[in-house]
Amino acid sequence: MSFDLKLYLANNPLLEDLPKNKWVELSKQDLEDYKDDIFGLIQTAYSYIGGHSNYKSANDVIGSEGSSDYEVINLDDDPDIDAVNVSKKSVGGTKFVATGHDGSSTAKRQVITHKIEKLKKPGFYIEVSGKIKDILVNAGVPIVTDEDTIRKVLKGKEIEMNNDGSYNRYIGNQMHTKVLLGKPLT
Repeated sequence: MSFDLKLYLANNPLLEDLPKNKWVELSKQDLEDYKDDIFGLIQTAYSYIGGHSNYKSANDVIGSEGSSDYEVINLDDDPDIDAVNVSKKSVGGTKFVATGHDGSSTAKRQVITHKIEKLKKPGFYIEVSGKIKDILVNAGVPIVTDEDTIRKVLKGKEIEMNNDGSYNRYIGNQMHTKVLLGKPLT
């Protein structure tokens, strides 16, 4: 059986229209159509820790559609989505909540670069730990250590502050140590 690109694009119209090297926000219909692709990209990005705690199936992509925004990018010659950034609107502005990529160094680099650009602007923030924290901090993304700001931005979340400005909180029934980065609105 041979691959028919015209048939594939006819069944996936967004992919045909997706501009190269440009972030595009998905509509609710697009999200429904590409939930499996997006879930796969998120799984790839979080495979080193056993997956993302809020994305256990493709239905979790559309299940959060009312509260999450999905931006995607196509970086290569095939028509597939290569990376995704997931964010939510909150009291602190726009919070990045998930990342996805196809595993290529180009997609990884682009999704991080996109986050860095946004996180240096007022109204964008992220909770992170580990290697991604180090990458973002080394790229000049501001660290938020003010307890009042952290508590306002994470309103409703139970946190335990640490002396270094990081904090502990439960995510997906597991305790995590996180730092807040970016420029949240307060």
